[in-house]
Amino acid sequence: MQLAVGDIVEGKVTGITNFGVFVDLGEGKTGMVHISEVAQTYVNEIRDFVKENEVVKMKVLNISDDGKISLSIKRAMEQKRPERRAPHQPPKPDNSFVWTARRNESSSFEDMMSKFKQTSDEKMSDLKRKNADVRRPKRGSGVR
Repeated sequence: MQLAVGDIVEGKVTGITNFGVFVDLGEGKTGMVHISEVAQTYVNEIRDFVKENEVVKMKVLNISDDGKISLSIKRAMEQKRPERRAPHQPPKPDNSFVWTARRNESSSFEDMMSKFKQTSDEKMSDLKRKNADVRRPKRGSGVR
């Protein structure tokens, strides 16, 4: 079996270390999945994601000149499908807030400015109050 970068392969987990997973690819070939390539999320304990003797699907990331094979489990997983949207809507970034106008309010510019100024003044007074509560070292105390 000839391996090439980008191939999706299956292999059996033969060893788990704190930095990655060693995998038997068959035909005497062994590869390694670095801890950062095990899952789509942060991996603290690799054994939470893979077990020894488990057969896993991986993507070949690199084959070095000395024969070392770098693999990725997370890149072999199916990517989520793109979200369907109306043709006139631009794509929204994940976890973003979208500003929308309130439809039931018809305020004049002066009313909106007045509300903005009131909110701004309230936030500034909150900030000043919080800053006044912070203890500052006295001069000459040696603390900087």
